[in-house]
Amino acid sequence: MAIKITKHYIINLSLAVVIFAIGILAIRYYNHYVSAYTDITLNSSVLNESRKVFIRLPTNYNPKKAYPLIIKTDGNFNLDTWDKALTKQAKSEKGDKAILVSIPNLFFTDTRNRDLVPPYARQDVNTQARPEHETLIEPNGEADKFLAFIETELLPYLSAKYKLSNNRVLSGFSAGGSFVLYTLHTRPELFNGYFAFSPAAWYDDMTVVNNLEAFLSAQDNKVKSSTYLYLSVGGAEHPLMLKAFSNLETVLTANSNNNLVWQSAINKGAEHSDNPSISVAKALAGYSTFIKK
Repeated sequence: MAIKITKHYIINLSLAVVIFAIGILAIRYYNHYVSAYTDITLNSSVLNESRKVFIRLPTNYNPKKAYPLIIKTDGNFNLDTWDKALTKQAKSEKGDKAILVSIPNLFFTDTRNRDLVPPYARQDVNTQARPEHETLIEPNGEADKFLAFIETELLPYLSAKYKLSNNRVLSGFSAGGSFVLYTLHTRPELFNGYFAFSPAAWYDDMTVVNNLEAFLSAQDNKVKSSTYLYLSVGGAEHPLMLKAFSNLETVLTANSNNNLVWQSAINKGAEHSDNPSISVAKALAGYSTFIKK
């Protein structure tokens, strides 16, 4: 039996498809751009755009008490793990430990590589060195601008809104990990804790590794105040990621600094997306021991 397709049927089907697509987009937007905590929007003159920020306050938050601060990239990714780890740490150490601030990437514009890739590396994060006579000039990352946003706009806002202690951590995963390392070797005094989970230090022919080495080996650029660095990678990650991680360990070992305490871990069998959830509690424990000393 032939099915008669009418104009009315086509219109209804088209509307159903549009409504379904809008529903999927709304769910994706909510998952990406709405958190279970306090969401605020800052109008950034540095970035020339509005940026969303998620703020998790400790349970029984006391505005008269000074809290450590943790700023993480990557938005909602792994945010539940952070919540559970901080809650567990608060119970074991009898007191909530920190205000957690997470910065998501923009939703309708692809800003992740732009914001997190260092300005000495290409945004497309090629694995090969640049051609000697490059005809097409590829845009570099703009992590310097994103860091300026954190330093000159986000931190002053948080300091005015909340009472903060001198203990501050910057944490990031993958591209966010490369941003953590970039911040460490350009503005080391901005934080006294740095967590880099599966850092993409291989960017643009290991340029992140090379720049960190140049910083640590320079006599006048060494870390000058007590600082903690935690590095981790999954044992089942891409060989290039593992190679970069090994190079980072070599650089840190060869350029020891009394003010820089660092720990590293290879989480056996962990894939790229698995590693951060395994690493959060370990990094927090290491940092807690560090600040107690």
